[in-house]
Order: sequence, then C-alpha cells, then structure tokens
Amino acid sequence: MGERVEDVVRSGDRLVRAAAGLSDAGLLAPSGLPGWTRGQVLAHVAHSVDAYVWLLRLAHTGRAPGPRADAATLSAAIERDAALSAGRLATLLRESLDRFAAQARALPAPAWDRLVPALAGWRHPARYLLLRCLRELETHHLDLGVGHGTAQWPDSYVSWALDDTLTTLRIQGFPLASVAAVDLGRRWSMATEGPSVAGAGHQVLGWLSGRTPAGVLTIGGPAPALPDPPAWPQPPLPGWGRVDDEA
Repeated sequence: MGERVEDVVRSGDRLVRAAAGLSDAGLLAPSGLPGWTRGQVLAHVAHSVDAYVWLLRLAHTGRAPGPRADAATLSAAIERDAALSAGRLATLLRESLDRFAAQARALPAPAWDRLVPALAGWRHPARYLLLRCLRELETHHLDLGVGHGTAQWPDSYVSWALDDTLTTLRIQGFPLASVAAVDLGRRWSMATEGPSVAGAGHQVLGWLSGRTPAGVLTIGGPAPALPDPPAWPQPPLPGWGRVDDEA
C-alpha cells in the first residue's frame, strides 16, 4: 500500500500549494461546483480527509476513535471553515492531510483489509480509503478552477478510478458497449448493446464524473449520442455490504 499512500501525499501537496496561492477574495469566487465557492470546496476536502482519518483509526484498532461527525455536523463545519482566511484554510487542509498520511503509514498490513463503514451506510476495506481520498483531492482540485484540469490527473489515478467506476456501471447495466482509454492502452467491455466510446483516459473519467463534455470523446456504434452517466461517484459494485447487513 506504500506507493498508493504516496500517491495521496503527492496529490495533497499539489492541492495545498494551489490553496496557498489563493487570496481571501479568491476563496469567495465561484468554483466549478454549482453554488459552491472555492472556500467551500477546500473546507469540504479538509473535513472529508479527516473523516477518512477517523476510518483509518477504526481499521487500526477495531474500535471507534471517539464520536463520528454526522452529515449535518460536517455541513456546518464546512460553512464555518469556508469563511477562514486563505492562509488559515490552506493550513487546515495541510494538517488534515498530514494526519491522513501519518495514520496510513502506521496502519499494519492486515488492517488494510478490515471493513469500515462509509457515512452513506456501505462498507468497504480500509484500503479503499486510498482511492476515496485520492479521488477527493484530484476531483476537487479541478473544481477549484485554478488550472488543474483532467489532463493533470495522474495516469495511475485515472486507471484506478476507471476500473472502479466502469466495474460498477457494467453491473448496473449502463448502456455502453465498450470504453477505451487510448493513451493508457486500456479497454473495458461493458454491455452487449450501446455505443462505444474512446478518448484519453482522463477525458473519459472527466465525462463519467460530470467534469468533461461528451463532445471531447469519440463515439462509435449505432447510438447517435452517449447516455448520461449517473451521479458520481457511486458505491462500488460488487461491494462489501451495508452497515445494516451486519446484524
């Protein structure tokens, strides 16, 4: 897991540098997420990372490390911290990421397979937190609108996220025949019917995540247009069950 942890560290470093380069006025500017300022995006990332730290500690000991913040508490904390100065918010993000890296580096190998509960109610092995955190960082770095586009997403992240997303969509019966990431030399077979889509891997992932228009992709097959992807990200399928399945 060591290299995956370092992927998260490098991604976090890039986001902290971007955050530190913003002015207080820049934090108040709209982000790429409708209705969200840049400050809200950065505060959301900081608190999401802290939620992942809580889950890493749970995986380490098998015991809840204190009370867990619920959705309402997290929402209130985001609104509070979005109003911080640019320097303070960048520091807050740095501290959250440092806690994540320290906890991940200290996690014993067997603990990475321990199931932990996502706040939405589904379970996953602790190792899946590395993808969740990396996805949080790379996606919301793009959402800041400071020049970090899909082309800046690392190939290792793009390939990993495409594997995860397309596995879920295949099981859901999403009507795509195949997907090709031409720059990565990767191809995924999907449904028995539907169009095929090809493009750079980061463009495909950008479209699936609602960040890139379908027009940048090459479409093949009988369908005149691509289907609209569902809300992203979704819980992985096949998954590891729900919290209420543990009774």
